[in-house]
Order: sequence, then structure tokens, then C-alpha cells
Amino acid sequence: MMTEDEAMRRAIALAARGLGTTSPNPVVGCVLLDAEGDMAGEGFHAYAGGPHAEIVALAQAGERARGGTAVVTLEPCNHTGRTGPCSEALINAGVRRVVIAVDDPTPVASGGSVTLRAAGVQVETGVRRQDAQEGNIAWLTAVRRGRPFVIWKFAATLDGRSAAADGTSQWVTSAIARTDVHALRSTVDAILVGVGTVIADDPQLTVRDLRDGTLAIKQPLRVVADSDGRTPAKARVRDAAAPTWIVTAKEVGAGPDRRVDLNALLVALFGRGIRSVLLEGGPTLAGAFLEAGLVDKVIGYVAPKLLGAGRNALVDAGVSTVGDAIELDLTDIAQIGPDLRFTAFLRQKPSDHPAHHPYTE
Repeated sequence: MMTEDEAMRRAIALAARGLGTTSPNPVVGCVLLDAEGDMAGEGFHAYAGGPHAEIVALAQAGERARGGTAVVTLEPCNHTGRTGPCSEALINAGVRRVVIAVDDPTPVASGGSVTLRAAGVQVETGVRRQDAQEGNIAWLTAVRRGRPFVIWKFAATLDGRSAAADGTSQWVTSAIARTDVHALRSTVDAILVGVGTVIADDPQLTVRDLRDGTLAIKQPLRVVADSDGRTPAKARVRDAAAPTWIVTAKEVGAGPDRRVDLNALLVALFGRGIRSVLLEGGPTLAGAFLEAGLVDKVIGYVAPKLLGAGRNALVDAGVSTVGDAIELDLTDIAQIGPDLRFTAFLRQKPSDHPAHHPYTE
């Protein structure tokens, strides 16, 4: 027998399997318990347009769903899109009770709880809400703000350098840390860099196995903020390994200095179905995003090395005095091989409508 709390923990873990492949939809996990409380089926939403978590779990459970309990991380949808409403599927399957972690914040899909209750189904909400929200934070943040959730990832030495004085930057961190970054890339919808990084380092910006170079099946969109169209014709971001968008100021709008407007860029990405962005470089672009209040999460890989000179990991973030420092709340510190990985959220959350701030790299 499985308790509803245990079932929700399992559902949250299942939902995480959809990170990087479900946008513009959320990640969702579902566990179905039969009338006796034993697990009868489970599922997660794997890709946009595919069956929702509840439908997968119902298919596994079959007749055992009748009289049972559905434990789901997000309120079952109540509309017909590329798939039918999950609320009606649960009702038709004879489910007696539905336990929900997080209410759906979107007006189109919300209302599943109301439909379920109207059909006589018991509904409980808020079970492990915090855990489920953390697992689905990118989508929840994006749909509430109308722009993608932005994670700034950087790699630096202990003294904050991302490259040596002669410009060399491969490799600041260890192979184990770089493998960890590829796992991180696999969970997002887009990877964003500035044209300066493309010219200096010629990164490929793909998800791959570092041991044999094998590319992942699903690749994030590669985005280059390139105000004046300086991305070289032979740059690796232009290859066929993954889709790429070279964004110019002319295309999405610009500020007085004719550079790409970052807020407009994020709004445009949201319109393309992008719900999470990994900001990888360079230091000037990262500073512009931070100054504009457009970074939601920071993941830093710090190597036990000292350079004493060279390129800083971050420049020009709009801070001129200690009292104006951008403060972070650390949520995790882990050792990845010889390096440390810091995970943090900005203490002062960015506003829903950040002030105009052009990218100035």
C-alpha cells in the first residue's frame, strides 16, 4: 500500500523526466492508486502533443482506476487542445478521488478541480505544493510573467576568472563538471550566448555525451544575441546539430544604442514556445541580464584554480557600491569532481515588467 504523500513524491520525480521536452506545456507526473491504495499506474508528460501524465497512468491502470485515487503534480487540464481534457478522462475512468499539488495558473487549462467536484469526485489540493512548484518552476514562472525562466550558468576559477590573460578558457572546470553542464542543458528549451562568446570561443552549444560526442535526440534552441549580425558564417552554432536563432536588433527591437533589447528578446522567445533559457555567456551579456532584473536562477561552477588576471566571469551588472549588490539565496552547494557547483535564486525577484535595458555587448 502507498500513501498519498508517497505517491506525490513519486509523481514529482516522474514529472522531472519531462524537463526539456514538454514546452510550451508544463512537466507533470501522475500516480494512480487503486481502491485498496496500491499503485495501479503511473505516467508523466513526455513531449508537447503527446499524452498527458494522467492519460498514461490511466492506460496502465485500466479497470483498477475505478474507485481509486489519482495523485497528480498539476491540476488536471480542463480544455481540449492537441489532447482531450484530463478532468473528463479521470471522471470517465471512475476515479473516486484526485489529489493535486499545484493549481493550474493558466486561464485556458484551469478549472479541472471544479469539473471534477461537479462530477462528485473528491478533490484535495496543496499536497507537497512547494516541492511540485520547485520541480515545475520554469513553466510556472514563464506563464505568469509572459517570458521564459532564465538560468545564468557560469564557470570560473576561485578568483572569478572565466579565461586567462592570453584569452584561453578551455577548460576552466573539470570534465565531470562539463558533463554536469550537458545534463543541465538537456533540461532547458534554449541556450543563449552573446556574439562576443561565439567569436571568441566558437561553442557548439549542444547536448552531447562528452565521452563519444554523441548528440542527444532533443536539442535546445541555440540563440545568439548579435545586434549587428557579426556571427561568422562558419561558426559552429550555424551547423545542423541543433536549431539556431541569430537575433539582431533589427529583428526584435533595439534601444537608443541600437543593441538587442533583452526584454523584447525574451518575449519573442516565449512566443516561440520557449519556457526556460540557459544563459551561458559572455560576461557582458550576463551583466546586462542581471542589471535588467531578467535572471531568475544562478548556477556557478567554481574550479579550485587561481589565475590572478584575465576575463572576469561577470562585468557591468549595474552595481557601483556594495549596498547595491545583487543578493542571492543559496539553495544547494555540491562538489562535482574537483569543482564546486553553487545553485542560487535572486533574493529580489525581478518584476513582471522589467525596465527597458538594451544588450550592450
